[in-house]
Amino acid sequence: MMDLFRKLFSNKRAEKSPSINVFPSLQKNKEYIQNQLFHSSDLKWRSIRFNQLEGLIVFFESLSDQQRIQNEIIRPLEEKKEGTVDAIIASVDIAKKSDLSQLPQSLVQGNCVLLFEGTTEAFIVGMAAENKRNILEPENEGAIRGAHDGFIEHLITNLYLVRKRIENPSLVVRYYQVGKATKTKLALLYMQDLANPDLVEEVDQRLGSIVMDTVISPGFIAEMIEDNPSSLFPQILFTERPDRAVAHLMEGRVVILSDGDPTAQILPVTFFAFYQSPDDYHSRWIVGSFIRLLRLVSFIIASLVPALYIAIIGFHPEILPVNLIFTVKSSIDKVPFPPILEALLMQITLEVLREAGIRLPSRVGQTIGIVGGLVIGESVVRAGLISYPMVIVVALTAISSFVAPSNEISTATRILGFPLMILAAMFGLIGIMFGILFILIHLCKLESFGTAYFAPVMPLRIKDLKDTFTRFPIWSLNQRPHDPHPKRVNQERYSRGWLHDDPEKE
Repeated sequence: MMDLFRKLFSNKRAEKSPSINVFPSLQKNKEYIQNQLFHSSDLKWRSIRFNQLEGLIVFFESLSDQQRIQNEIIRPLEEKKEGTVDAIIASVDIAKKSDLSQLPQSLVQGNCVLLFEGTTEAFIVGMAAENKRNILEPENEGAIRGAHDGFIEHLITNLYLVRKRIENPSLVVRYYQVGKATKTKLALLYMQDLANPDLVEEVDQRLGSIVMDTVISPGFIAEMIEDNPSSLFPQILFTERPDRAVAHLMEGRVVILSDGDPTAQILPVTFFAFYQSPDDYHSRWIVGSFIRLLRLVSFIIASLVPALYIAIIGFHPEILPVNLIFTVKSSIDKVPFPPILEALLMQITLEVLREAGIRLPSRVGQTIGIVGGLVIGESVVRAGLISYPMVIVVALTAISSFVAPSNEISTATRILGFPLMILAAMFGLIGIMFGILFILIHLCKLESFGTAYFAPVMPLRIKDLKDTFTRFPIWSLNQRPHDPHPKRVNQERYSRGWLHDDPEKE
């Protein structure tokens, strides 16, 4: 699989533009930059005079901070008539370049360029504008207790949120640039003393092998680097919560942040990581375990209940108690469609309502979801198109699918129900069993960056089950999960020394 991946996405670096020395003439430099940037209207030029030399300041008004340019470049150069440029404006990020072909790329990154008549060097000064929104709690990952801050679209701010929680020199950040046209900036984060070097090297190779013109969202990156993009199950965990990203970093995993997007990608992950939430660790361990078990049960309900209803009604009605059989039969006798068509009609209607609720404004979307569901549900039953038991089954399925903390696994669960319903309509319970076996085999074979996706169930590791189906007390979790193969498995936990009678052990 890995050899095939490397063949498909070989590390082809973009060909570098031929070097061109900066011209001594300001006019020639200006003409070259204008031609390379196609005379864009937001490209601005400011004349300046320094050390008896005529100069130009070049910048994009849409990308650079014009107030800073005035205060930190133009004003100091006008006030101090003598000296060197880099000495006068040494308080900002400044670099000398003699290659004229590098200047257009520097300009589109928000920098400004200083050029002077009779010199063959240009000064690139970091003046990028920072237009960013406030740090708010993610709408899709709300928590009852704990931190209420979330990632935003500014990469440096996101790195600050992580480093503020991990004040440790072992936290490493590596920058990448992907997309030949978009030049999207990525940051790879990992703990030097915890992350497996083979994992870091593998992620580094996969990120370096991305050759695309446009990379504008983490979804592009995920499909390019994950092991099996054709699988229904996500192999990379997306989160907007810094505390969740930090927790996985401290387990030896790696995190990818993208400039312009508030989503962090965590890898490698297992199936059970998608059903874990920060709230599990902010509650007492019994409460956290109960809620996590509830989420895993909801996965079974969302994927299997419609198929079980179809199989029982169509093939195995004898499973139901006698009283319940008469109740269900009296409801479905008036329906002209078989159970499979009932289920498909209701599930598709539910997906349409859900999509409409997302796309419409928030106030209208909630109204459409509630009113639309009630009106359509009541109308189709009164019209005799759908039975009451089917409405109950679909409603239970929909509610269960939204229990998962991750939107990716929630969507996968809902889609998983469709093939199972078809198998149930064709073969009854036997078809469902074959579908379940196929899903389990697929989960056991699936990998996420060399990690077994269904760990610690397959391969079975008893110690890691402490934080899988349930959450054991914190003081008993004295080992990191083995699935990311961290350098150090054992970790320090609270010793519970106050339980001892011996004062020396307290």
